[in-house]
Amino acid sequence: MANSEDAALASVGPRLRALRKQRGTTLAQLAEITGISVSTLSRLESGGRRPTLELLLPLARAYQVPLDELVDAPPTGDPRVHPRPIVRGRATFLPLTRRPGGVQAFKQILPPDPPGVEREPQTHEGYEWLYVLSGRVRLLLGDHDLVLHPGEVAEFDTRVPHCVTNPGPDPAELLNLFGPQGERIHVRARPRR
Repeated sequence: MANSEDAALASVGPRLRALRKQRGTTLAQLAEITGISVSTLSRLESGGRRPTLELLLPLARAYQVPLDELVDAPPTGDPRVHPRPIVRGRATFLPLTRRPGGVQAFKQILPPDPPGVEREPQTHEGYEWLYVLSGRVRLLLGDHDLVLHPGEVAEFDTRVPHCVTNPGPDPAELLNLFGPQGERIHVRARPRR
C-alpha cells in the first residue's frame, strides 16, 4: 500500500507541471494567483516538495479542476452525479457539475407563476446560457420580452437586467450554464456542405 501511495504522490509534480504548461502559465503567474511562492511551486513540480492539502487546494482552484484530478485519485466506481437540490424562491436547481469555479451546470425546474405576479429583473456578475427542455419560459432581458419553447436557447451577460419566469400552464425544465463574467459558451459546428 505504501508503495502505491508513494507512486501517487511522486506523480503529482509532473501532473502539476503538465497542467501549468498546457494552460500556458508561468510559475510567477501561478504564484500570484495562488499565493504560493515560486520556489515552492518549482519544488512541488520537480518532486522536491511533498504535496500537501494546503498546497493542492489553491492549485486545484487556480486550474479549476477537482482535487482528485491533481492526485490521480482512483475512480469511485460510480460515475453518477448525486445532486442535492437547491431551492431559490419557487425554482429548484439540481447541480450537474462538481468542480469548483468555471462554468457550472444546473437542471432547473420552474413551476408556473401565479396569476398577476410580476417579478423585477435582477442583475449579477456572470454569464448565463439556458436551454428549455420542456414547458415554456419567459425571459425578460433588458428591453426584450421573449417566450422560449422546448429546444430553444438563450445566452446573455447577467449584468443586463433579466428575469426568467414560467407563463404556464405546465412546469418548465431548463438546463442552465453559469460562467464567470466575460466567459461565453463556445459552440463548434461543422460547416454546411
